[in-house]
Amino acid sequence: MEIDNQTNVMYFILLGLSDNPKAGTALFALFLAIYSVGVVSNIAIMVTVTADPQLHTPMYFFFGNLSLVDICLTTVTVPQLLINIISDRKVISFQRCITQLYFFVAMVGTDCLLLGVMAYDRYVAICSPLRYFMVMDKKACSQLVARSWAIGLLNSLLHSLMITRVSFCASNLVQNLLWDIPPLQKLSCSDTSLNELLILAEAFPIIMASILSKVISYGFIITTILSINLSEGRRKAFHTCSSHLIVVSLFYGTILFTYIRPPSSYSLEKDKVVTVMYAIITPMLNPFIYSLTNEKIKGALSKMVDRCSIHLKL
Repeated sequence: MEIDNQTNVMYFILLGLSDNPKAGTALFALFLAIYSVGVVSNIAIMVTVTADPQLHTPMYFFFGNLSLVDICLTTVTVPQLLINIISDRKVISFQRCITQLYFFVAMVGTDCLLLGVMAYDRYVAICSPLRYFMVMDKKACSQLVARSWAIGLLNSLLHSLMITRVSFCASNLVQNLLWDIPPLQKLSCSDTSLNELLILAEAFPIIMASILSKVISYGFIITTILSINLSEGRRKAFHTCSSHLIVVSLFYGTILFTYIRPPSSYSLEKDKVVTVMYAIITPMLNPFIYSLTNEKIKGALSKMVDRCSIHLKL
């Protein structure tokens, strides 16, 4: 729907993936299944980490917090996506759009920072094992998580406020699956150069600093692993870090593609796929990636399932 050039847009229409009703039914079932599996698996990780005393260590504390962020991230995006798929009226007010944008960007930012914290945790555990529990004590872990949340929320507030200052008067059709900064900026009929500069000046350093911390941390980690004489020690250290490297690669690859690039390279179809990857698929995969390579989590999950089975039989 095109809007008169003199009229400011008060609502948006989220077009989603497809207008085909048959495809819509299949997509609804697919995204509902992904969302359900992701939420249940992340809740299972959180409950397991909380309930099992053996998992009351910094690494699993961060893992549990990452699961919480992943639940929040998918809950911000997927329910609205499901409503849009089955609804004939795919309209949302500007206020609701900004609210959802705020929480979405906040969760992405917090996720980004938590992954950096987890990389630092692995660095201390492998490179300075004797000082590990002194450096990563309960207070330090809580502060690292709290700062990740605070920076993520404040960063999102800044970008959301910047979106409210631009005008939307040419079109209200959002060619995306959810409310994100690039597609909204593309709809603006006013100058968005300041917004784009803010992303490069503020969001870019956060993302790059987080990536750089991981590169440096894993540079030291790999050097330390290679210096371990026992093959069993090497294998254990590698398994400890491999899951985190997979998650980081999936998440940051898609984030960099979405935010750190020129506006002229914006591609509708590619961006829809990338959005699905980092906003829906990756949060669902995270608990499986971590649990499949971690014997303690697999053992704790197995014990929890056994206890639940016994209670159900009683």
